[in-house]
Parts: sequence; C-alpha cells; structure tokens
Amino acid sequence: MPNRIDAYRAQRMIKRTRSKDGALLFDVLPPSIFVQEHLPGAVNLPLETLDRAAVANYDRARAIVVYCFDQH
Repeated sequence: MPNRIDAYRAQRMIKRTRSKDGALLFDVLPPSIFVQEHLPGAVNLPLETLDRAAVANYDRARAIVVYCFDQH
C-alpha cells in the first residue's frame, strides 16, 4: 500500500538502501533526465514503464521509496 512520506523519513530509509533490509530507491524520471541528475543509489524505472512486471525481480520484503523531481 503506497504511503506519502516526508523528506526526513525518506532520507532515513535511503541511507539504509545498501543494507539488506534497507529501502529500494526508484526514480521515475525519464532516462534522459535521470542521466543528468538523480539521487545516489537510485534505480531508474521511468513512470511510463512502472508496472508489476517492472518490479517483479526486486525483493518484495523491502520497503520501496519512489522519487520524482518535478519543477512544475
């Protein structure tokens, strides 16, 4: 179930991304923007491709932080 979290909680979860129990960090920006600027450790899963199949190979027991920067 998706939950909106604040930046502080996201940062705490992201810091643990490299550990086995830490959150996975997905950035849903288009690849051209992701290449230019993304959060360290993020995996690019463009929003238009984000579906059940796109995340099927990731550990479902771990929390997932989905991030998108939009200037609009």
